[in-house]
Amino acid sequence: MAEPTADHATEALPAFRDAGGGVNPLFLAAIEILLEEGDAARLAMLAGELHEADVADLLAALTPDERVAYVRLMGEGFDFATLTEVDESIRLQILKALSPAVAARGVGALESDDAVYILEDLDEDEKQAILERLPISARVRLVRSLDYPEESAGRRMQTEFVAVPGFWTVGQTIDEIRDDENLPEDFYEIFVVDPIFHLIGTVPLDRLLRAGRNTRIADVMRENQYTVRATEDQEDVAQLFKRYNLISVAVVDDSDRLVGVLTIDDIVDVIEQEAEEDIRALAGVGDEEMSDSVFYAARSRFPWLFVNMFTAFLSASVIAIFDDTIAHMVALAVLMPIVASLGGNSGTQAMTVTVRALATREIGRRNALKVLGREMTVALINGAIMALIVGAVASLWFTNHEVGVVIAAALVANVLTAGFVGVVIPLGLNAAGIDPAVASGVLLTAITDMVGFSAFLGLSTWWFGLV
Repeated sequence: MAEPTADHATEALPAFRDAGGGVNPLFLAAIEILLEEGDAARLAMLAGELHEADVADLLAALTPDERVAYVRLMGEGFDFATLTEVDESIRLQILKALSPAVAARGVGALESDDAVYILEDLDEDEKQAILERLPISARVRLVRSLDYPEESAGRRMQTEFVAVPGFWTVGQTIDEIRDDENLPEDFYEIFVVDPIFHLIGTVPLDRLLRAGRNTRIADVMRENQYTVRATEDQEDVAQLFKRYNLISVAVVDDSDRLVGVLTIDDIVDVIEQEAEEDIRALAGVGDEEMSDSVFYAARSRFPWLFVNMFTAFLSASVIAIFDDTIAHMVALAVLMPIVASLGGNSGTQAMTVTVRALATREIGRRNALKVLGREMTVALINGAIMALIVGAVASLWFTNHEVGVVIAAALVANVLTAGFVGVVIPLGLNAAGIDPAVASGVLLTAITDMVGFSAFLGLSTWWFGLV
């Protein structure tokens, strides 16, 4: 059978997505053949019209060497905005493999927010090598954005925007927009500024287009309601967008001068990023991504596993205190995991709700006690129901109703404790300036295990007189 060639790869033009929404294996195989043969023309024909998000999925499916070959073969047809859609490890691998001149050409064609996003994770010398090859005006804008703190509005903002003085007419503004080739690709409102670029107000595009050509911009603008500081945390900005259903918002510096704009597409990325960070933190996996190496993933996960190992020894030490009790009644050893497991799961539910409420600013000093009371009540109701079920099963299992009574009481105590610490631990960590998503899980597991074992074995020792 003849080996497949570049002609075979493109003659059928397979669909990019398969039925499950992933990259079609036939499409991927066709791309791999073209990369192996170095056929830039057919590669452009097959993949040149793909959306940047689709190209990102394609790059993720290729091997590291194939990714670099793809970018090089596509040449100027490769949209560097694709690198904002891939995992950080893939983005860095591709950028490190390209020459600074090629990377600078690609980055220079992007809007400033995308360019900053791509540059910010590079080593300082690699970053400077690219910046030095950019035009001075673009370099100054990017350096200014990169000087702002990480995860701030200044890092996420777009420095291309439309700003006009208030004395201009609507006609002048529209003509300027039509003639200026350096405007951002997408924008939703015009910013009105004074001579030293202080923001005065905004004019949404719908209002601009409905006004007469001779109308002054100052007469159709609305006074600016919302602005954010360039140094403001991106998560706080996302809350502003969510609260007021914003499409875009002006970014100002410490002197209230307009320096950029944040749009909803940037904020969607921020919300996704913050959610991913919280989920990873709760699981103790740091900033790990699917494209990271096995060694990096193991190194990222180990620290919290080590802490968990230490807390597990604490729980084991509690069990060791009651070794004589367990030796007298084997049923206790069988039932212990039930108390610890149900308490841990109940606490995780309360902790997750609390961490989310802290992230969305739904909880603070004014309603912290109310939230605590709510979770304690939920824990009491669920604990009582589970205690009845587990107690009945334990009584029948070991034909001893006293065992059922003891485990039911221990279960209620542990679930109540779990509800309490599931709220108090995140609140306490947050008040101390520690990310509650990072440390809450390990502390919660340690406390519910120790309380569960102590309650169940301690009650059993007292109830059955086992010493």
